[in-house]
Amino acid sequence: MWLREGKPFWWGLLGGIALAFYGVLATLQPANFGRVYAAYGGVFIAMATLWGWKVDGVTPDRYYLIGVCLALASVLIIMFAPRS
Repeated sequence: MWLREGKPFWWGLLGGIALAFYGVLATLQPANFGRVYAAYGGVFIAMATLWGWKVDGVTPDRYYLIGVCLALASVLIIMFAPRS
């Protein structure tokens, strides 16, 4: 919003700090980082879809929703598949 909508510089600064904190937070999880990152990716896809729908007014079509379901199913497989 700082770059595109003319919000104050501190908006961009706070956004950068939040993004850096979010990235560091993922590395502190007790699980395998690869699995945490995969879960993050699937949840990010779902939340981006929800944000676009509710905030930006972009209604997802059935293929977009199928993609979201596939991403979340993939997260479940990666996170909870039995390992030897």
